[in-house]
Amino acid sequence: MRRHLAALLLATSLLATACGSDDPPEADSGQPDKVTVGVIPILDVAPIYLGKAKGFFEKHDIELTLKQAEGGAAIVPAVVSKEYQFGFSNIISLLLAKSQGLPIKVVSNGTNSTGEDGKDFAGLYVRADSGITSAKDLEGKTVAANTLQNIVDTSVRASVRKAGGDPTKVRFTALPFPEQPAALKSGQVDAVFVVEPFQQAVLADGAKLVASSYVDAAEDLCVALYFTSEQLLAENPDLVGRFTDAMKESLSYADSHPDETREVIGSYTKIDPATIERLTLPKYPADINRDSIETMADLATEDGLLTDSVDLNALLP
Repeated sequence: MRRHLAALLLATSLLATACGSDDPPEADSGQPDKVTVGVIPILDVAPIYLGKAKGFFEKHDIELTLKQAEGGAAIVPAVVSKEYQFGFSNIISLLLAKSQGLPIKVVSNGTNSTGEDGKDFAGLYVRADSGITSAKDLEGKTVAANTLQNIVDTSVRASVRKAGGDPTKVRFTALPFPEQPAALKSGQVDAVFVVEPFQQAVLADGAKLVASSYVDAAEDLCVALYFTSEQLLAENPDLVGRFTDAMKESLSYADSHPDETREVIGSYTKIDPATIERLTLPKYPADINRDSIETMADLATEDGLLTDSVDLNALLP
C-alpha cells in the first residue's frame, strides 16, 4: 500500500512538473472552453461519447476531447496535475486517492451495476467442471483480477462473505481482462471476475457464473464516477458546473436510449458489432448512489484496503 502511494504521488509530482503552472480553461471572447477528459475504452464511458455526439457538451460551451488511458491509476494524477480537466475512475480508486490526500472532487455519476443478480455487466466465473458451486468454495482458490487491491477484489470478497465463506482465504492474482478467458479455460486460475465484453468470451467457453459480485457488494452499486481537481473547482466553478450538467444529460440519454448507446460503443472500442448486440449494458443514472459508496468504503476498510477513514463529504458533491 505504501509503495502504491509513493508511486502515485511521484507520478503526480512528475506530471505537475511537466505541465508547469498552466491556468485552468476559461471562456475566452465567447469561445467554448477546451476540456480534456481521461477515460477508459470500456462500456462504462459510453454516455460521455454519446453526449459529445449529441451536442450536449457543445450546448454548454464545452469543446470536449476524450483521451483514452489504460486505467484509473494513470488518470488520477493526470487530473491532479491539470493534464486533464476531468477524469473517470472506479469508486475504490477514488476512495484510495482521497484517503492518501490527493485533492480530487467527484462531479458526476459514471456507471452503476444493473442491480440484477445473474444479469449484470460483470460477474465472477468458474469452469463448468470445477466443482465450485458458490463463492464460498473459493476459499483457498485463486481469482484473477485486472488490478489488485481495488474494486474487483473488494466486490469478490463481498460475494464470498455473503455466501458464508472467509474472504481472507481467497487468493488474487493480477491479470488483464483480455487474458482472463484463456487463463480460466486452461486452469491457470480457478475463477475470474470479468466485465463486458470479456463476460461474453467466458460464456462462449462454457464458463459458469457463481456470483454477480457488484450486486452482492451493494444495492445498485455506483461502480465509477467522473471527478476533477479541487484546484479547478476553486478556480473555475462555472466550467465544472457546466460539465456536470452536460454529463447529467448524457447519462440520462444513454440510460433511456440503449440502442444508441450500443451504437456509440463501436466508435471507441474494438468490440465487433455481433458481440455488442449481446452485451449486458450497465445502468447510467444521473444521480450518485451515495449509500452504495458508503457501503464500499466500509467494505474496503473491513478488508484492510482503506487504512484511513475517508470524508465522503469532501469527495462527493
